[in-house]
Amino acid sequence: MESCHSALLKKGQKAEIVEINIDEIPLKLIEMGCLPGNTIELIQIAPLGDPLFFNVNDSKVAIRKKTAQEIYINPASIQ
Repeated sequence: MESCHSALLKKGQKAEIVEINIDEIPLKLIEMGCLPGNTIELIQIAPLGDPLFFNVNDSKVAIRKKTAQEIYINPASIQ
């Protein structure tokens, strides 16, 4: 099964994180639960499309689109 990245989620969609690019993800996001197996939900998109506002493991975080492209999700888990 092919994975896609979290920047492709639509507002209100949730998905399971399957992999992260550890070299491109800030440590703070990892500490907040941005890890494989956890759920990520797109809550809001900034007016100019960047950053994206996510709920990750019950933490609300703003993530730049470039960084969100390094968080890979299971497309079959999108709700």
